[in-house]
Amino acid sequence: MAQLVCQVYIAPTDFTISSAMLKLPPPIWTLIYIIISATISWLLDWPTPPGLPLPPLGITLVAVAFIAPVWAFVLFRREGTEIDPTSSTNRKLITSGPYQFTRNPMYLGLVILTLGVALWVGAWPMFIAPVAIFATANWVHIPFEEAKMRRQFGATYENYVERVRRWV
Repeated sequence: MAQLVCQVYIAPTDFTISSAMLKLPPPIWTLIYIIISATISWLLDWPTPPGLPLPPLGITLVAVAFIAPVWAFVLFRREGTEIDPTSSTNRKLITSGPYQFTRNPMYLGLVILTLGVALWVGAWPMFIAPVAIFATANWVHIPFEEAKMRRQFGATYENYVERVRRWV
């Protein structure tokens, strides 16, 4: 049955871990990583290193984490382009707003959010989530999106890449 599902959704020659991971959007991966980290923390009786938790800092980071992604979302809607990174094309390359500081404000927001949760909770396994979402974004989702942007926007995108860093 699993093989049939893979054949229906993913061409057999294109099956890789990356292509399978692209099937779920990064916010879902973020939730999965938080649940896994919380489960490990619970199983280990919430091990807390000295100096943690830091609830004020954690709560602040959780709140701040929403600024760039919401700003980016509003820009995408205003410009009439797609937010779905797996869409076949985008109508416009957005380089204003948070995109003038980072090429990936939505992913940066997810990393900051999970880091905030980890600091808020304070159990060391919770720090698995920000590392995992960074890795998933940096080595699975972002390369896919950057390749698509290079194909679609060519030199305009290359100039943007030269000016703005991937993260910060």
